[in-house]
Amino acid sequence: MMHLGLDIGSVSVKAAVVSAGGEVMAHAYRRHHGHPTPTACAVISEVLEQHPGIVGMAFTGSGGKRVAEHLHLPFDNEVIAHARAAAHLTPAAHTVIEIGGEDSRLILLDAGDGDGFRLRDLAMNGLCAAGCGSFLDQQAARLGIDIEGEFGTLALQSTRPARVAGRCSVFAKTDMIHLQQMATPVCDIVAGLCFAFARNFLAVVGHGKAVEPPVVFHGGVSANAGMVRAFRDLLQLDADQFSVPAHAAVAGAIGAALFAR
Repeated sequence: MMHLGLDIGSVSVKAAVVSAGGEVMAHAYRRHHGHPTPTACAVISEVLEQHPGIVGMAFTGSGGKRVAEHLHLPFDNEVIAHARAAAHLTPAAHTVIEIGGEDSRLILLDAGDGDGFRLRDLAMNGLCAAGCGSFLDQQAARLGIDIEGEFGTLALQSTRPARVAGRCSVFAKTDMIHLQQMATPVCDIVAGLCFAFARNFLAVVGHGKAVEPPVVFHGGVSANAGMVRAFRDLLQLDADQFSVPAHAAVAGAIGAALFAR
């Protein structure tokens, strides 16, 4: 017996298949390019064909409620889905940093045991591209760099990250143009963008909140090695205290699958 969770977000559709024992059996991450429902339907069809033992399904994410209502299936709040996934994947976690295409969240938990958890506090970004993964997408496009591969690799090559404005994508663009005119190495600009994003997240979303370790990083941005490095450096945490769990990019879908189970 297996359960399927779907996280339909502003940028991508994530899917996870979880066994009766809680093991992640399969997962998928697919950008929907402004067509979330057709993409979700395609992903569901593919997963059901590959895993005929699925007996239940649940949805989460900004686009998940609509699809769940059409299919008369359960919907799980995305904050709770990520908290549930963190308690399952990393039971000792006290803090979840979750960054997707349009939403960024700081979720504070009491450590659980297995799937048990208690949500202590929550903070989210405002309606600004500088506070979400789209900020990095925009800057990577301006530099002509692949956000899902080359971007993170370049960031790790930098030993002197450039200072870039992180509060506003317009100011960031101005800084980037100036840095390029000064012949600043691309790796330093990219690393600077990562640090700018992380500083902005901690100052705005994390304002007044205690980021208590262990910290786990969820969401599509967690796959960016440059962002992982920036957060670890700014929080002064090692890999044991700031980690990216397996399948972190689809953690919301895992939480939904656990909810279905």
